[in-house]
Amino acid sequence: MNESDEELRDIKREIIESRGLVIKTNNLTNALSADIKSIAKRQQSYERKLSWNSATAYVVFVLVVFAALKLAWDARVDQIKAETEQKSIDNERLKKELNEARKKDEERSHAEARAAQFYELIRQGKKVEIVEQFENVKKGSLSKTEEGVFADAAERAKNDLAVLSYQQALDKTRVQRWQEAATLYEDSLKYKEDSAIAPSVKLGMAEAYRHLSRQKDAVPVLVALSENSVDREVQDDALYMLALCQMDIQAWNDAKNTWRTLIRRFPDSRFTPEARLQLQGLQLLH
Repeated sequence: MNESDEELRDIKREIIESRGLVIKTNNLTNALSADIKSIAKRQQSYERKLSWNSATAYVVFVLVVFAALKLAWDARVDQIKAETEQKSIDNERLKKELNEARKKDEERSHAEARAAQFYELIRQGKKVEIVEQFENVKKGSLSKTEEGVFADAAERAKNDLAVLSYQQALDKTRVQRWQEAATLYEDSLKYKEDSAIAPSVKLGMAEAYRHLSRQKDAVPVLVALSENSVDREVQDDALYMLALCQMDIQAWNDAKNTWRTLIRRFPDSRFTPEARLQLQGLQLLH
């Protein structure tokens, strides 16, 4: 009996200890489960953070890459634009240079053609055409030799035409065709105003003006001849005709002064005796 009780007590004790062990095991299991859940939650949270960080890093990386690509693209575009603009400028410059070269070639071709035509005029001895076209030819691109030859030819033509017009004017003067004579004298001066015969041409022109009742046009020409001409024969002729013109327009005091100048400067002139008579008459009447 005692042994049975002892066994029962042992069994109860073992049951109690087993129950306590089960409880402890359960508690440990629960605690472990809680720890595992906590660890699982932390792992999930860490994984989520890691995922977000990875995503953020990826996004940042993508943005940086796109920004770098954008900068590189903009730089390339700017470079291409600059190259395009420079090439456009170079193209315009080359076009301009080409047009200028073509224009110079055309001008040179035209100048050569005009020079050839002008030389033909010289060869044919067409003096009027030589004088008329010389200024136009001179504007072209001529060499120094061409310019010199053409200038000499034009100068000779001017001298020849001036002499020819003067000779024709003398012929008209002899038959007293004063209007035609005046025109020819003017033409002679147009061709060569500073020729050796210019003083004689101006004197003849002034005489023609006087016969055409254009004394006011003749007076300044005669005054200039009487003061500046190196030809003494022309000077006394100019003074004589100047005094007559002044008398024609009733400039009596001027006429008297001119007669006095003629008598004083040219006492041996063929006009001096008449000058004295004219001066005496003016002094008596005016």
